[in-house]
Amino acid sequence: MELHATVFFPIEIVGTIAFASSGAMVAVRKKLDLFGIIVLGVITAVGGGMIRDLLIGNIPPNMFRDPVYVLTAFLTVLIMFLLFRFRPFLLESRYMDNYEKIMNILDAVGLGAFTVIGVDTGVNAGYSEYHFLIIFLGVITGIGGGILRDIMAGETPFVLKKHVYACASISGACLYVILLQFTHSDYAMLFGAFLVVAIRMLASHYRWNLPGIKKE
Repeated sequence: MELHATVFFPIEIVGTIAFASSGAMVAVRKKLDLFGIIVLGVITAVGGGMIRDLLIGNIPPNMFRDPVYVLTAFLTVLIMFLLFRFRPFLLESRYMDNYEKIMNILDAVGLGAFTVIGVDTGVNAGYSEYHFLIIFLGVITGIGGGILRDIMAGETPFVLKKHVYACASISGACLYVILLQFTHSDYAMLFGAFLVVAIRMLASHYRWNLPGIKKE
């Protein structure tokens, strides 16, 4: 698709960098070695797309047929490792606060792009009539890597407890499917991605969380 190539591909690269960075930071905080940092960084960036492809029988997954995303994630993680290895003072809170703000924006953009591309992959695979399936494909593309990252790091997945992260992805995927009934898929992708980014940024800014159960 032309829109994917001209608009969403650069955004996917930005999202890949953000996702890989978040995985690397989890690994750094867990005090993993270089291999562990690389594994968590790369799996965060491409794990969701891998799960999506396996679900629809797209074998081998796109991450192996078009390794640009894996290479982008690997280079991102390697640069971060070298940076923190030789400049450990950058891990101090005053630097991390600015880093987190920038990464939060890039992460939101990546989540929006990966979500609608996941839905679009399902549509192009011939599953446009199976709405629940293509919505699920979009959401798992957006959040699957983060879930794998947290499981491998021995933590409760971030999407289950913070800032309506998964809900933003679900909302964008649903909007894509709804708009697809009335307009061209390019516009559906754009509006779906925009909704994901908007919800994600608002949730982060206003500290929105879904209600939970508090112990007495």
